[in-house]
Amino acid sequence: DEIAAFFRHLHAVGVVPVSAGGDHSVTLPILRGITAANPVGLIHFDAHCDTGDDYLGSKFHHGAPFRRAVEEGLIDPQRTIQIGIRGSLNDLDIWKFSHDSGMRVIYMEEFYEMGVKAVIGEIHRVIGEGPCYLTFDVDGLDPVYAPGTGTPEVGGFTTVEAQLMIRGTRGLNLIGGDVVEVAPPFDPSGTTALTGATMMFEILCVVADAVAARRHSGPAS
Repeated sequence: DEIAAFFRHLHAVGVVPVSAGGDHSVTLPILRGITAANPVGLIHFDAHCDTGDDYLGSKFHHGAPFRRAVEEGLIDPQRTIQIGIRGSLNDLDIWKFSHDSGMRVIYMEEFYEMGVKAVIGEIHRVIGEGPCYLTFDVDGLDPVYAPGTGTPEVGGFTTVEAQLMIRGTRGLNLIGGDVVEVAPPFDPSGTTALTGATMMFEILCVVADAVAARRHSGPAS
């Protein structure tokens, strides 16, 4: 509640946030704070869909924020794209909600078949012209580039691929973004922290571009 209240205040005074987690559960209260009456689109880079259900008796955890966001009317699943999904499963239902709700899920196999340019085109097709939020979980990257995270999965993006995809969101109506799941104690080399900071800089640039475009054209829809 405190996180949502803080971001609600930022939104009220016109601040467009770029935030750092924490684990991915932090995105849910951020969305509660910055979304208005209508659900927004979501660009989600991750190894995991994060649309699971209750875990150990809790509805609110880092594996379920986007299920809760759909249920609360914060994001539009028809305007949600999840990119980089992969890894082992002990329950097929972990991915079921994403598909059943209408989210566009691009698994890593499809990512490599499509290529970066085609994926960028798919992001624009799914998101359209409405307001959208960008969330980047560093475990979407291959652990070679981001070993310091809680749930690493081999076979992910390179840093260059991630940078190009983030830059490719330029022109979309971004209302904020975040980088999550950086865990420095798991990476004494500092590689993950550097990578996370770099992705945050990339997001900051495209969000700033969206803010400038809105100021030029008038109030955001």
